[in-house]
Amino acid sequence: MLSTNCYFVHCQETKDAIIIDPGFDSPSEAEQIFNYAKEEKLKVNLILDTHGHSDHVGGNKMLKKKFDVPVCIHAHDAGMIDNSGGQTPPVNILLKDGDVLRVGDATLKVMHTPGHTPGSVCLLGEKVVFTGDTLFAGGIGRTDFAGGSDRDMEESLKKLLRLPDSLVVYPGHGPASTIREEKVGNPFLRWF
Repeated sequence: MLSTNCYFVHCQETKDAIIIDPGFDSPSEAEQIFNYAKEEKLKVNLILDTHGHSDHVGGNKMLKKKFDVPVCIHAHDAGMIDNSGGQTPPVNILLKDGDVLRVGDATLKVMHTPGHTPGSVCLLGEKVVFTGDTLFAGGIGRTDFAGGSDRDMEESLKKLLRLPDSLVVYPGHGPASTIREEKVGNPFLRWF
């Protein structure tokens, strides 16, 4: 409903995979994920939520049932899932800043980027960064929800702006971008 981007990150060689932000809430959307994994012969090892809002965790339950893999989220957002009234399964792995997740031969480094939520994270790969609801093409995440913080968002955005310009930005909503494009064209970043 909110057009949340759900991502597969996988290794071409080993076919190990993680699913980032399964925000879907219907069986038909889940089938798309199941079919893609089957067609590509992927071995899903992990479900990773960039933050605890329902539009990013709505598919956790269906994916957990299908693939029987751990669900992980930053420790500061785990309560959002644990208090969901069973809408999503309990968290298995609590993430923290600096954690490194292996996906076959590739890695993703966890960057704690609070502001949208206290436990928002971005995931840094070799040539990409998955930014959840911290940074969008031409925008940033809202800070007016419970637990949001303008001050934390500012610090998180500064952290992202120190990344290499060539990194491709895959946000939680909307089209992809690059760090360079956001430095130049994102009106929310001009005052940094």
